[in-house]
Amino acid sequence: MKNAKNNFKNYFSNGPKTVFVVMLVVMCITVTIFNMKKAISVIVDGKAIQVVTLKSNVTQILKSNNIALGSKDQITVSLDSKVKDGDKIYIKKAINVKVEVDGKKYNILTAENTVEDMLKAEKIVLSGTDKVIPSKNNELTSGLQVVITRVNTKTLKETKAINFATEIKNSNELNKGAKKVIQKGKAGQKVVTSSVVYENGKEISRNLISEKVKSKPVKQIIALGTTGVYTASRGGNVRYSSKLSVRATAYTADYSCTGKGPGDPGLGITSTGARAKRNANGYSTIAVDPRVIPLGTKVYVDGYGYAIAEDIGGAIKGNHIDLYFSSTDEMWSWGARNVSIYIVK
Repeated sequence: MKNAKNNFKNYFSNGPKTVFVVMLVVMCITVTIFNMKKAISVIVDGKAIQVVTLKSNVTQILKSNNIALGSKDQITVSLDSKVKDGDKIYIKKAINVKVEVDGKKYNILTAENTVEDMLKAEKIVLSGTDKVIPSKNNELTSGLQVVITRVNTKTLKETKAINFATEIKNSNELNKGAKKVIQKGKAGQKVVTSSVVYENGKEISRNLISEKVKSKPVKQIIALGTTGVYTASRGGNVRYSSKLSVRATAYTADYSCTGKGPGDPGLGITSTGARAKRNANGYSTIAVDPRVIPLGTKVYVDGYGYAIAEDIGGAIKGNHIDLYFSSTDEMWSWGARNVSIYIVK
């Protein structure tokens, strides 16, 4: 009984000490928790989120506050870093940008600021002449379309043909309209050096730098026939150099036509000294005005045949000829006609 009283007495005498100890422990814990408590700001795309947390790890803080971080999102601190009270964490969310380059189209998530920053981050290398639309310093916005045109310049050397010229020469050796190659033409060659600009592999401009002739062209020479061809009524073709329309009369070697009778040594002799003849299979004699048809000229008279200008007459003036016949009957049968004559080639 006595011991119980002593224990009770000791308990109540030690009680204030125990309470003090407990209160001290609680106070220490409270101070510790208070000291661990942090107020930080998480700014996402310019919008601030106030966070009060006991956690120090960035990843844990974001997770506990349901702040998701995409693979292309940018954050100003390391995910495994520790934060302290009053810190600010900036997060920039990635946006979708469309990029067309090298014949392909890409949908790119990026949190970069400008087109140039995005291209560098995506390792899309530009040459100094490539075109970028919009410009490289353009700020990125969601859905922006970026088109890259590859531009390159090449110095190109080409061997090209030099066309040959064609010369036409008139030839009375050929029938009119006929052609004959006298000298074959041959193309020359030249080396052309050009500066060629390509966009996405397609040529858009070409500037000549130089031309150097390797071989000169050889001109082609073509003979063009000038000799006319007349198909005679008696058959066969007559090659002629010119054509005349004349009045054709007829004569024979009788007294009425020549004033000379039988026994006269000049009977049938033309002014050129040749004897007048009618040769159906060769050249017959005709009288002409030598100012129009020179003596000795060979002609073809439509309806009469081949003839040679061997005679003249006082009444034969201008485009007038007189055809020789062997008999008076043939002479009267011919009479006088308007005919075409062809100067034989």
